Amino acid sequence: MRRARPGAPPRGTGSRALTSVGAGADFVDASDDQATEREPGATDEELTRSRLWHITLSVSGGETPLSEVRRGLEQLAHDHPFLLTSRYANDHAEIRYWEEARDLHDAAAVALRLWGEHRSSARLPPWEIVGLEVIDRQTYHLRIAEGYGPPPAAPVGVHPY
Repeated sequence: MRRARPGAPPRGTGSRALTSVGAGADFVDASDDQATEREPGATDEELTRSRLWHITLSVSGGETPLSEVRRGLEQLAHDHPFLLTSRYANDHAEIRYWEEARDLHDAAAVALRLWGEHRSSARLPPWEIVGLEVIDRQTYHLRIAEGYGPPPAAPVGVHPY
């Protein structure tokens, strides 16, 4: 994924780029018990830990030829390399990926911009977002271990329903 300051256009285009919330120096993997190094003078309120969030974005709209939907989703996967898997039909699609963010609000905000900000560059169908699920990494793995929720995103890639 391209990381840039918000509002900075991607090289060679005149449109805004999708930006992600960066981990920063205070990122600690949830499975890592080591303490983070503090910046001099930083307080606990200033150090907000970034986490991984599993995103499932559902979009839907008018019928579009399957070949165009597939091509658009493949371009989106190329533009947004953290995309895990996409499933599609001629009138809806589901996109699953991991996002790194400080909290659920930041992860959801980035996810809700994904489709619209890549619509023209990836030539995606003019569909609207009809569903969004954002869960933390621990919840995702707990669901999988208990046999609930969607199976792990395998095989990775763009696939028809």
